[in-house]
Amino acid sequence: MKYLHTMVRVADLDASLEFYCGKLGLVEASRVENERGRFTLVFLCAPGDEAQAKAAKAPMVELTFNWDPEAYEGGRNFGHLAYAVDDIYATCQRLRDGGVIISRPPRDGHMAFVRSPDNISIELLQAGPALAPAEPWLSMPNVGVW
Repeated sequence: MKYLHTMVRVADLDASLEFYCGKLGLVEASRVENERGRFTLVFLCAPGDEAQAKAAKAPMVELTFNWDPEAYEGGRNFGHLAYAVDDIYATCQRLRDGGVIISRPPRDGHMAFVRSPDNISIELLQAGPALAPAEPWLSMPNVGVW
């Protein structure tokens, strides 16, 4: 058995791609437009995993966009997606500068949470040992749920 991907339904494909690719930094590996089924599938991978993703050897996120509007709720009960990052403080600052709310700041230099436009919880984990606690993150409160 091999893990392939996690699928999340999105209400606005452009807003979701701006978040996942433009702000979070994932890369579009492939896309399927299905006119008969009236949906679009976009597969995303971590930077540097493009070749492995195309060969189905790297885990991916599948964004499913149904062309006919539907209400999606319950991002919290989905759980979360998790990514290791090289510098959690720089990543959170880049996201914050892009207008993303840091729901659980990286006060410990190790873990943070943000949310996608569809309310999917994204966990960011410092690769390797935790960074030393630093401001402004150290005194920043949680915002909402994560």
